[in-house]
Amino acid sequence: QVQLVESGGGLVQAGGSLRLSCAASGRTLSSYTIGWFRQAPGKEREFVSAIGRSSGSTRYADSGKGRFTISRDTAKNTVYLQMNSLKPEDTAVYYCAVDQLATMSTQSRWYTYWGQGTQVTFSS
Repeated sequence: QVQLVESGGGLVQAGGSLRLSCAASGRTLSSYTIGWFRQAPGKEREFVSAIGRSSGSTRYADSGKGRFTISRDTAKNTVYLQMNSLKPEDTAVYYCAVDQLATMSTQSRWYTYWGQGTQVTFSS
């Protein structure tokens, strides 16, 4: 079993940046493909980004390309999502999850273990 804990969310203004962290216990995250998803109020959960086990492969939703960067720190057993040039539509709860089959899928049904989420809110 893998326990995931997200952190780093908060209030952000136009053009601001946040770095979200996904820390794991119970297993080594480097053994898994990890994905980030987000869910805004009244909307379905949507894919944001994923990183492969080797860190050589990454995938981004069109909404985050050029603005978001996913990475991992093996020593800290943590995966990060650096978000720059944030926009109001980025407001959501952000979740990380384990993709045990290493599909790099954009569909949440392929992901098993999930964290509790961290809130990102755009402040005007």
